[in-house]
Amino acid sequence: MRQHLGIVGDRYFAQPAHRDASVTVMAAESLPRDVSPDVDLRQTRRNILLRGIDIDAYIGWTIELDSGDGPVVLALNRAARPCAWMDAVIGPGAQRALRGKGGVRCTPLSDGVLRVGRASFRVVEQPISRVNKVAGRRHG
Repeated sequence: MRQHLGIVGDRYFAQPAHRDASVTVMAAESLPRDVSPDVDLRQTRRNILLRGIDIDAYIGWTIELDSGDGPVVLALNRAARPCAWMDAVIGPGAQRALRGKGGVRCTPLSDGVLRVGRASFRVVEQPISRVNKVAGRRHG
């Protein structure tokens, strides 16, 4: 993965129109298995699949993933909205099943390597508005 460019070899790598969305992260629990039990990451056009993390809840945050080769920092920019293509590749109803939980479009903020398998997840920075709300509750 290359800072601000995306995943080396990916179709969106270094594409100016996709710099803020060159990597897509999705929660494994969001895969629409009721549509097709065989669905996996390849059919969703998502790059990274996490288990046990509601990644859609972290939009606006900065996170760090480390699969053993050092941390990769990602800015979680916006929701990845599923398109009608999902119905064609996964099965009828997939687009609807992924609505609101289709993953997050990200910008890599560091160079690094992510490998298939276990990885650690850490929040690096919360959105400013969320930090202010939390701070207000503590002092209020």
